[in-house]
Amino acid sequence: MKKHTHPLEPNRIYHIYNRGINGENIFKEERNYRYFLEKYAKCISPIADTYAYCLLKNHFHLAVKIKTEQEILAFYRAKKNITDETNVIFNVGEVLNLPDAKNDVKIPDVTKIINQQFAVLFNGYAQAINKAYNRTGGLFEESFRRIIVDNDNYFTQLIYYIHQNPIKHGFVNDLRDYPHSSYHSHLSTALTKLKRDEVLEWFGNRTEYEKFHLENQHLNNLDRFSIEFE
Repeated sequence: MKKHTHPLEPNRIYHIYNRGINGENIFKEERNYRYFLEKYAKCISPIADTYAYCLLKNHFHLAVKIKTEQEILAFYRAKKNITDETNVIFNVGEVLNLPDAKNDVKIPDVTKIINQQFAVLFNGYAQAINKAYNRTGGLFEESFRRIIVDNDNYFTQLIYYIHQNPIKHGFVNDLRDYPHSSYHSHLSTALTKLKRDEVLEWFGNRTEYEKFHLENQHLNNLDRFSIEFE
């Protein structure tokens, strides 16, 4: 298994990132960023809460918390129109007699449901880009990377790292000038699917959120967040 490609688990926070295959741009013009976020909201919001994001020309970063097993199964049931009266079989490895299984609905393992939603996002976006720009083949690296966020300091630094990524890659000198991250969404009053209130509360309040980002724009201890690809 490639590094940082272990299955996503319910009720855990992750740093998720990926890039274009061979470093190719995945966002080729302004409309691509909007389309990706629209598709992301449709595919990922049902199975994960999003704290922060940043979309750059050839890669992206996300901070997400996978929802609970119960929430994910409820989404899957609704998606497949599975009611309480449906004869449901969970994927526990049992062997069924075909006549008995004919009218049964089999629910896959929760990790497969999670992975499927990300696959729908990335495959669907890649197909749209291929069609729009007359290209063929894959767009993203084969497996998106994910790292478990397992302590409070890591989470704090991750939010900042995601927002300062455009500075790291030379797009802007001030993170406030970059339009394709969640930094301004956290400060906005417009409706959002981001967990805005949770993020602002994590830093203390809106003022402390801004202060932390601006006072730490030159931190040098963020190498551990860098993307690693074999």
